[in-house]
Amino acid sequence: MLDNNQLLRFTTAGSVDDGKSTLIGRLLYDSKSIFEDQLQAIENTSKKKGHEGVDLALFTDGLRDEREQGITIDVAYRYFTTPKRKFIIADTPGHIQYTRNMVTGASTANAAIILVDARHGVIEQTRRHSFIASLLQIPHVIVCINKMDLVDFSEEAYNKVIEQFEEFSSKMLVKDVRFIPISALLGDNVVNRSQNMDWYQGAPLLHTLETMHISSDINKVDARFPVQTVLRPQREGFIDYRGYAGRVASGVFRKGDEVTIMPSGFNSKIKSIDTLEGGLEEAFAPMSVSITLEDDIDISRGDMIVRSNNKPEASQDLEVMLCWLHNDAAKPRAKYTIRHTSNEQKAMIKEVVYKYDINSLERNMDDKELVMNDISKVKIRTTKPLMVDSYRENRTTGSIILVDDATNETVAAGMIV
Repeated sequence: MLDNNQLLRFTTAGSVDDGKSTLIGRLLYDSKSIFEDQLQAIENTSKKKGHEGVDLALFTDGLRDEREQGITIDVAYRYFTTPKRKFIIADTPGHIQYTRNMVTGASTANAAIILVDARHGVIEQTRRHSFIASLLQIPHVIVCINKMDLVDFSEEAYNKVIEQFEEFSSKMLVKDVRFIPISALLGDNVVNRSQNMDWYQGAPLLHTLETMHISSDINKVDARFPVQTVLRPQREGFIDYRGYAGRVASGVFRKGDEVTIMPSGFNSKIKSIDTLEGGLEEAFAPMSVSITLEDDIDISRGDMIVRSNNKPEASQDLEVMLCWLHNDAAKPRAKYTIRHTSNEQKAMIKEVVYKYDINSLERNMDDKELVMNDISKVKIRTTKPLMVDSYRENRTTGSIILVDDATNETVAAGMIV
């Protein structure tokens, strides 16, 4: 039984002109998720451009530059709902210089749709995007082999792409990979089954997205509760109330659980779990709640409440896969602010261990400079310990960002190894 309100976030990736924006336009158009006035505006723009029908790509290319160039530049977020599920789409750009945008769009995704042009097969961009999806531990990957209409809906062309993809993806860490032959332009196998490819027995894309099992994507074992703020209402009925508010990062917390406060190491028991609607017996990710404890312990923002028998590692030395997001290169041994859950500390990049050549996926041990879109393994030292898990086990407590103190801009995003 699927939870009707379950939210699935997915990101699209593929080379330029593989049809990502057209595919999303087709999903929205065929699932009737577009408002009349939007449709009218797009029809008018399509006519001006001299298109016969509706140019579906215009539904997502919101920036004027994108519409003029016919490409996606920034991450475009779109929301739509079907009777079975809610969706957030992050439409990420295909160009090599926008690798950082793909990292941004993919960081919270349950699934990645990677588009491959049936005529060209697996190309460098396909490898790059698949590698980033695997690096970001996106649990589900759907490879949509698009433009099947341009290869006469040939099963042979479809199988050839699967063979190419499986050959290089065997080295990557993706648990669930599925293949769907589609024509985004004509709508084959997007929302409705294709009449032109009766050799394909699988479900169309929307049905796959609606029925994909995502409940197990959240770590339910390691209970982690980063404290965002301390609640002291000081009003009638709540004079002695001291609650620790935040969002459950992973795992389950129940009333009466033995918990440990990190980094102090003090132990206590959960007295109550409160929300605006009232008390709860248990809370799990990603719920926002207030927890009260049986003992008075000094707890502030940045501390973490965890189960006593299952603690994260408290560490000042981190090994991180870092994606550099800023136009300016990283300064050697410069100080940055590191943000990890609700915790902020000063940090320094001690060493660049190696850099990935995103094209060949090989490790470059010699190049130590971090410039925009680089993905590299680095060693970071923080002023105080952070309570961390490896990103592979916990995407929330395993991720960090680095902020430049002078400009307050986010310069890098990282996954703790």
